[in-house]
Amino acid sequence: MKGTSGLSATLSRRAFLSTALAGVGLIGLPPGLSAGSAEVGRVQALAFDGDALLVAGMSLSRSDDGGTSWVSETVPKASDILALATHPDRPGRIIAGLATGGLAISADGGRSWGARNKGLPGEAVTATAVAAAQPDIIYAAVRGDGLWRSEDAGSSWTFVMDRPWLIDAERDPMTLASVNLASGMGGIWIYAGTEAGLTRVPDCFCRWQDVQPGDAMAALASGAEAPPEAPLPAGEPIKALVSAPSAPQTLYAALPSGIWASRDAGVVWSRVTGGRATAVAVHPSDAEYILAAIDGGLLQSRNGGTTWTALAAE
Repeated sequence: MKGTSGLSATLSRRAFLSTALAGVGLIGLPPGLSAGSAEVGRVQALAFDGDALLVAGMSLSRSDDGGTSWVSETVPKASDILALATHPDRPGRIIAGLATGGLAISADGGRSWGARNKGLPGEAVTATAVAAAQPDIIYAAVRGDGLWRSEDAGSSWTFVMDRPWLIDAERDPMTLASVNLASGMGGIWIYAGTEAGLTRVPDCFCRWQDVQPGDAMAALASGAEAPPEAPLPAGEPIKALVSAPSAPQTLYAALPSGIWASRDAGVVWSRVTGGRATAVAVHPSDAEYILAAIDGGLLQSRNGGTTWTALAAE
């Protein structure tokens, strides 16, 4: 199951749809944009690198001016990017989970890439995350395999956890988030969004469990699991999940029914906007500033999803 991949860079450009489609409940288009003015792009992942916006899929686009203008960066291994991860303490470092297998890491904001796959299986990496308080610890979910961890910024990898068992089957994580909570082992939980719902595991990697109210570590020890008070909709895949670094209990999730938000680490959720959401990201120092891909449109909110404006990538 071990494999190491070389990288080749190809330059690719793709524009992303700039309009918010009817029924999503958004503000109108920014000045100068018209409906259908940009090509539809398949957005697989979003992230912030400091203040910069990152949009990934069949290509990688970066905006350093809040979405006014965009630059296409090289694409690692000429592969679709399934997942992105960054960390506030490592500006310029971008971690990409690849459809063709393994991870690629850029230290210069996406201009060049290197492989960091020693010991990691060669299958697609469906999700990746960086430990909230330890930026050199990286997690990767490998399709059909499980959860892997690197403690040296990707130089080497070890297997740490089987895939979560939900609704009578193992499920591949579609998204991972490292959440810095006092109730976690060492303060850290790893949350996973799957096609069958949300689950999490403390950094001791002892057992996947439901998100629940109260002292979750005590519940883990006793084996008793209380249901969440207001969970995400049952039966919907969780396409993306993020924890706000500046307010770790604030989570945002992208589902086919829209963008959902939690202010208590995933116990109580509320929908902040409708539409088919495929990706979401939150600014590292502003928990109310979010970027989302909804119904093919690239959108941003500065107030936690109360109102939205459309962006165009070119």
